Amino acid sequence: MKDFIQNEMTRKVFFIVLAVVCLTPFISSPIALALGFALAVFIGNPFEKHLHRYIHLLLQISIVGLGFGLKLDEALHAGKTGLMLTVVSIVTVMVLGYFLGKIFKLERSLSYLLSAGTAICGGSAIAAVSPIIKPDTKQISLALAIVFTLNSVALFVYPVVGHLLNLSQEQFGLWCAVGIHDTSSVVGAAGKYGNEALKIATTVKLARALWIIPVSIITMFIFKNKESKIKIPWFIGYFIMAILLNTYLPFPEQVNTSITALAKSGLNLTLFFIGSTLSIQTLKSIGFKPLLTAILLWAVISIGSLAYITG
Repeated sequence: MKDFIQNEMTRKVFFIVLAVVCLTPFISSPIALALGFALAVFIGNPFEKHLHRYIHLLLQISIVGLGFGLKLDEALHAGKTGLMLTVVSIVTVMVLGYFLGKIFKLERSLSYLLSAGTAICGGSAIAAVSPIIKPDTKQISLALAIVFTLNSVALFVYPVVGHLLNLSQEQFGLWCAVGIHDTSSVVGAAGKYGNEALKIATTVKLARALWIIPVSIITMFIFKNKESKIKIPWFIGYFIMAILLNTYLPFPEQVNTSITALAKSGLNLTLFFIGSTLSIQTLKSIGFKPLLTAILLWAVISIGSLAYITG
């Protein structure tokens, strides 16, 4: 179809129309991701060079918006519930990733990027530790491609498994927060499952994201680079502020509902953007050993956390 749509302006209009469609309540998170991927494959993404900077900004704004749908007691309960599981899963994945890297003879930096991305919060964790371990550009791109690919799979698979196992809203939200790499896919899968699952998944995942800080500090000592700056996810503070405002200020219910609805639409648009940055060429660039390493790490964290939650 790329041959038929040669005009750049036509591609841009087509992209914008699909983006607007993804903002409507008729499009779910998995469908938004699939539309983005289909666009990238069949006609190409006319905005690909400029899109990456907006993906993270839109995701952060949307996450803060979801804070207006949470009360402080709900957030504290969710954070407390997932704390032990978070600590155990992060340590397990980082240690296992080290040994799998040795077994498959992967570059040390690539192995570490895959482990951090799986253990904490996908692309954000990879972006945080990259300046410290200083991998080459190809390793960063490869790690991001693998993480985003597995995120895309999780967005479709997790809700299906959740319904098959008849998981409760709380169980599914916690499982998403621990088992899925990136915040966008965590929120997308949990939002498809239910509002309660969304609240728990968002809170636990953002609490998990704060582990970027201690992991970055440890990374400095492992790679003997104490001069690097730690990238702190400051937007989590705004998310907490939104929760506090919603808890202690008497906002009309309609205002909170409108803000959270806009936030969910923003997340769908984020997933459309993410899907549009994937391509067949990107998937072909993924090597077998790095992919197998990432899948094994993901399987361990997914199956292990599910067994703990349902046990």
